[in-house]
Amino acid sequence: MVEFTGERVIPGQVDADLLNEHLARYTFAARLARGKRVLDLGCGAGYGTAELARYALSAVGADIAPEAVDFARANYRDSNLFFEQASCTALPHPVATFDLVVAFEVIEHLADWRELLSEARRLLAPSGQFIVSTPNKLYYTESRGREGANPFHVHEFEFDEFRAELEAVFPHVTLFLENHVEGVTFQPHHPGGTACASTVESRVDSADPVAGESHFFLAVCAHRPQIGSPTFVYIPRTANVLRERERHIALLETELATKNGWLEKALRDLAEFDRQHQQLLAVFRDQMQELEKSNQWAASLNAELNERSARIETLQEELAQEQESARQMAEGYQFQVNELEEDVQEKIGWARDAEARLDAEIADKKLALDALHRTETERDERTEWALGLQRQAQALEARLALYRGSRWVKLGRKIGLGPEPPAS
Repeated sequence: MVEFTGERVIPGQVDADLLNEHLARYTFAARLARGKRVLDLGCGAGYGTAELARYALSAVGADIAPEAVDFARANYRDSNLFFEQASCTALPHPVATFDLVVAFEVIEHLADWRELLSEARRLLAPSGQFIVSTPNKLYYTESRGREGANPFHVHEFEFDEFRAELEAVFPHVTLFLENHVEGVTFQPHHPGGTACASTVESRVDSADPVAGESHFFLAVCAHRPQIGSPTFVYIPRTANVLRERERHIALLETELATKNGWLEKALRDLAEFDRQHQQLLAVFRDQMQELEKSNQWAASLNAELNERSARIETLQEELAQEQESARQMAEGYQFQVNELEEDVQEKIGWARDAEARLDAEIADKKLALDALHRTETERDERTEWALGLQRQAQALEARLALYRGSRWVKLGRKIGLGPEPPAS
């Protein structure tokens, strides 16, 4: 379902004046579409393409929005009417395919709008015409007022810029000023539907048109010179201005009554709001007094906090100094410990050397002790042997003493007989 967004016109979803404003451009172009191959760029909902197809040999509507193309295909059907999803700046058609190309209220929506003009020129047959329209930037900005810029428009044109850009692409450009104006019609009425409406006379009071005050610009561009540019007046079937105004006035009166009701309610609400405001104001004053007390208390707390903060800073400085002193002391202790460790290692090395020497000496002394033991054993043996010899000597001494004391020996010595006993 395609919805009216404020930009894309959907028949049945917009008021008659807005729809007629857009249909007028297609009725203008329909006069040039008879028996031609027509392309409608940015066709939207497709109602304009269908209008052109009533007179054209064939009509193709192209739009980049898939939902718009689906709506057009579902609501407008004819043997010479076709719709396709495509970009207005890159269409799948060969050069010079169309005799008439239209682009109504499309160019202001494109950032690459110059590509639209180039693509239209590429697709246009040598004798073809390109019709393009866009809102007048000066009038459009003023008419929107507080609504601000149209968020759907990328680039809006003033008259001189629009003409210059078109003439830079097409050698022949005829510009028209489109305005939604009041008119008075006199149409014959014949009961039974026999009215003859084939002949229409119109009068447009002559006046110099002012481009800057116009609602829209519409240009007919071509490769070749064009003949004639008559004023075109479109009077739609629903264009009963007085009736539309009366309906509009009735609608405004209804809206006014509704708004008056809203205003009365708003006044009552305002009175109630004022009463509540006074109550709140009294509460506010009480709260302000409490707040003042709280502020004073908070100020005293802040002062105390500042004092404590200063004390904390002092303590932090003292702590930092003590930590630095402790660090230096620790470094001194560490240095002493390192020296002690070096001394201990040195003494451990000396002790190990001494132990090695002592082990060696002990080994030597063990050898000496073994030798001493052997010597003592040998001494004991020798002593025992010497004692044995001594006992033998004593025995011999005794025997010798006996021998010497023997009277036989003494007698023999006297007579010179027997051996001479040893002296010892």
